[in-house]
Amino acid sequence: MLNTVVIMGRLTSDPELKSTSAGVSVVTLTIAVTRSYVKSGEERQTDFICVVAWRNIAEFISKYFKKGQLIAIEGSLRTRNYTDKEGNNKKVTEVIVINAHFCESKRENINSYFGNNQDNTSSDESRKNSKSGYFENNDDNFIELETVSDDLPF
Repeated sequence: MLNTVVIMGRLTSDPELKSTSAGVSVVTLTIAVTRSYVKSGEERQTDFICVVAWRNIAEFISKYFKKGQLIAIEGSLRTRNYTDKEGNNKKVTEVIVINAHFCESKRENINSYFGNNQDNTSSDESRKNSKSGYFENNDDNFIELETVSDDLPF
């Protein structure tokens, strides 16, 4: 059997880390995922997908991700049934997170979230002027790392 889900979208709210009665960390999120196709004459649709992360992944997401930030999730699809407070039977479908990934730099996230470029430079120009060495603007999109020693760490 195969049950693999990969989605990329924006968080609809700040992640809120909670703990179960047994002390296990959990975070529940909704991710807005824009559909890749548009029917002629209609607007592009967005799906709001429920996501649950446990333990270390939940702590990672709650620490490093915020509302509006682009995130990529690898996981599996799960359904569960429960009875609500009014006694109605409910069925929920969720993505259980196996892995979470950043999809944009912190600077790109801030600029896209607020809809502007605060320092009025293009992203290519920002990469050229970056003093951290993290971004380099070269033709093959690779960065050369400085070698500390010739010894391999393994």
